[in-house]
Amino acid sequence: MAKALKYLVVVAGALVMLFPFAWAVITSLTPDGAVLASPPDFTPEGAGLGAYERLLEAMPFWRILANSLWIGLASTALQLITSAMAAYAFARLPFPGRGALFAVYLATLMVPLQVLIVPLFIEMRTFQLTDTYFAVLAPTVASAFGVFLLRQAIQQVPREFDEAAVLDGAGHLRIFAFVVLPLIRPALATFAIFAFMASWNSYLWPLVILRSPEFFTLPLGLAELHGRFTTEWNVVMAGSVVSVVPILILYLFAQKHVIASVAQSGLK
Repeated sequence: MAKALKYLVVVAGALVMLFPFAWAVITSLTPDGAVLASPPDFTPEGAGLGAYERLLEAMPFWRILANSLWIGLASTALQLITSAMAAYAFARLPFPGRGALFAVYLATLMVPLQVLIVPLFIEMRTFQLTDTYFAVLAPTVASAFGVFLLRQAIQQVPREFDEAAVLDGAGHLRIFAFVVLPLIRPALATFAIFAFMASWNSYLWPLVILRSPEFFTLPLGLAELHGRFTTEWNVVMAGSVVSVVPILILYLFAQKHVIASVAQSGLK
């Protein structure tokens, strides 16, 4: 009985979590006249892909989607490289003031992006980089959260592996690349998901730094679908559904690594 109740609670929680996405899909397939029907109709008559067709006509959607995709992938790759290298230095290389420097580095997590918007914009304008892809990408190259997460993962790797590699003539670069990184793949995959989601959903900084529609990312493009007086909600939901698909694909590919990372975090 207790086991059945546990499964019932889990299934109920899953349904609650999936309902917003299911409602977005239903709304995106609903014809214009039935979008705001009361009570809501979960099986609308005349359902079709008309909202998706209008979405492609309303904006250069494929260009915007490609912008978000390559910026997200580039940002994720750069954050993985810089965070892994910094995490290895903090975890394995003894140097004066390491603990204090790491504490200061972590303190930057408490500084919200809204506080940095104006200094970042002034910096980009000084170097004449506004309204460019580089301006969108540059602030996301390093991640204090990534350094913290990967440092914790590296500290879980026994130092005996490093010592064995040193006996074989390996230096820090080879230890980092061939010993440490393969052993923290679950943490790397977990951080990659977080980094890609943060870049994919980023709205405020691209809104401030970009002006030309050809540089827009997906959140900016979806914001353009909202009218001043009326909004075609089925078209907005069609864009939202398309924007969720890459995140789902990424999570499905990295799911086993995420689960492994959570499981390892509880091991001493």
